[in-house]
Amino acid sequence: MTDRASALRDLAEDLREHEAVDDAFVAKSFTDRLLILDLAGEGEVPSGIEDRLAEHDLRGANEVYDEGDDAVAFAGAVGETTRHHFVDVRTRGEHQSYVVD
Repeated sequence: MTDRASALRDLAEDLREHEAVDDAFVAKSFTDRLLILDLAGEGEVPSGIEDRLAEHDLRGANEVYDEGDDAVAFAGAVGETTRHHFVDVRTRGEHQSYVVD
């Protein structure tokens, strides 16, 4: 595991301690590393958390991928939580997806 991946996993673990956060974990899209944040209820990302993510070069996926959504990171509802995706812009595009024939 790279230092960057470890740092983001540590950040996710720390974010889980916040009262508004139900879960936080690192995932991978086709070419990008993401930090997924599940928040209790229909809440928006608290500004303190959003600032902390920005300090780690994590930006809302809707903003990064120019989705035109007002919510820069909202991805949808998952049960009783709202899911938000943040893209690791420091390593954006460095990952490879695998195709199985």
